[in-house]
Amino acid sequence: MAVGRSLAIYYGLMPLRARRMARLYARFVRPDSLCFDVGAHVGNRVRCWRGLGGRVVAVEPHPDLVTVLGRLYGRDPQVHLVAAGLGARAGRAPLLADGHNLTVATLSPDWAERMGSDPAFRGIAWRPQGEVEVTTLDALIARFGRPDFVKIDVEGLEAEVLAGLSEALPAISFEYLAAAREVALVCVDRLEALAAYRYNWSPGESHRLASAGWLDAEAIRGVLADLAAGSGSGDVYARLIGSDRRPGVKGP
Repeated sequence: MAVGRSLAIYYGLMPLRARRMARLYARFVRPDSLCFDVGAHVGNRVRCWRGLGGRVVAVEPHPDLVTVLGRLYGRDPQVHLVAAGLGARAGRAPLLADGHNLTVATLSPDWAERMGSDPAFRGIAWRPQGEVEVTTLDALIARFGRPDFVKIDVEGLEAEVLAGLSEALPAISFEYLAAAREVALVCVDRLEALAAYRYNWSPGESHRLASAGWLDAEAIRGVLADLAAGSGSGDVYARLIGSDRRPGVKGP
């Protein structure tokens, strides 16, 4: 039932929303681009990026979702499935998930405990699902090559994932949550320690960039600090200064 719910949510997009998603990711994904989908869930981003001609490494630790991804994309030679979580170092970690809602599975018991009191997660009951393998972005790069774009949506461990990266990449997105904005701020700090980036953000699942222009690190920190407490989640997009981009697409 939980998997069916996720499929209905993420694949039941209205045509307009699907087009908005494609327009957003076309800024980062070109034909033959290598993309890492970290926290692939049921793979709606995989579908979008393949439609744009990208090659995809889909990373997902939850075994039920790995099964779904295999059924949907296992025969596509341009999609590689990695049944693992990502973190600062390789190892193993406990997976927590709600059997009735797989959209918020996490490898962070501390984060699950903290978010349990947040109204946005009312009704979510994280239960142990056993341990899963954990690898790093550096290890994925060694295996598959340097990605053109990385999406990170891992319910509270975004900063840990970036701690496992030792080189600047052309473009990265990571989820932010207003109730845990310090995680996103640490992500910005980590990226700036690697290189200079420009930033934008997209609230919720709007698939629209909120700023007309790309922002420096100080400005995006201000955006994150000023988020209203109940404004939910979204994604921060970071583009390496000087990285190549599509002609006609405004950027840094």
